[in-house]
Amino acid sequence: MRAILVVAGNTYRETIRDKILYNLVLFAILLIGTSVLLGTLTIGEQSRIVNDLGLAAINLVAVIIAIFVGIGLVTKEMERRTIYTILARPITRVQFILGKYLGLGFIIVVNIAIMFAMFLATVWLSGNAIHRSLFQAVELILVETLLVMAIALFFSTFSSPILSATMTLGLYVIGHLTSDLKAIADKSQSQLTEVVLTTVYYVCPNLEFMNVKGQAASGVLVEAVYQMTATAYGLLYAGLILTGACLIFQRRDF
Repeated sequence: MRAILVVAGNTYRETIRDKILYNLVLFAILLIGTSVLLGTLTIGEQSRIVNDLGLAAINLVAVIIAIFVGIGLVTKEMERRTIYTILARPITRVQFILGKYLGLGFIIVVNIAIMFAMFLATVWLSGNAIHRSLFQAVELILVETLLVMAIALFFSTFSSPILSATMTLGLYVIGHLTSDLKAIADKSQSQLTEVVLTTVYYVCPNLEFMNVKGQAASGVLVEAVYQMTATAYGLLYAGLILTGACLIFQRRDF
C-alpha cells in the first residue's frame, strides 16, 4: 500500500504542475459565469440555465482532464524512459498502475470540488436556490469521470497516445448512446446488425445511466436507490477496467 501511495503522490505533484489544469478550471469558471449572463436574457428560466450550463461545464472539464491527462500517465513514463528506473525499485507493475490511477483520481476530486464550489457561489450570488439535486449530479459526474479515467489508462497500457485518446473518446460517445443503439437494434431488420448493436449495448459502459444533469437543473431529486445503483455500477465497471489494465501492463515487454 505504501508503494501505491508513493506513486500516487508523485503523480499528483507532477500533474499539478501542468498548466493545462489551471486553464481548464478557468475555462469552466468562465462558462459558469457566462451561464448567468445567458440566464438573465431568458425570462423565468434563469435558474435552470445557470444550473444546466454550470453542471455541463464541470462535466466537460473533468472528462477532458480524465482523458488527456489519463492517457499520458503511462506513455510519458515510457517515452522518457523513467519507467525502467521506477520498476527497478521495489514497486510492482500493479502498484504502479494503481498509484497512477489514485494520483490522478485525487486531482480529479480536487478540480471538481473547486469548480463545484465556484458553481454554488455563482448560483447563490445570482439569487437562485441551491437544490440537493445539484449535489447528486456532481457526485455522479465524479463517478463517470473516474470510469472514463480508467478507460483512458486501460488503452494507454498498450496503445499510442493518439490512438488511446481516439478510442477513449469513441467509447465515451458510445457510452452516452447505448440506449439509442439498443433501440436501433430492436427495430433493425438485419440479424447481424441486431447482434452487433446488442453486443455493444451490453459490453460498453452505459454512461448515460450516470447522467442526471437534466433533472438536477430543474431541481428534481432522483431516488436514493437509483443514485446508489448508478454509483455502484460506475465504480464496479471502473474496477473491472482497471483490473484489465493491470493484467495487460504486467505482460507488456519494455
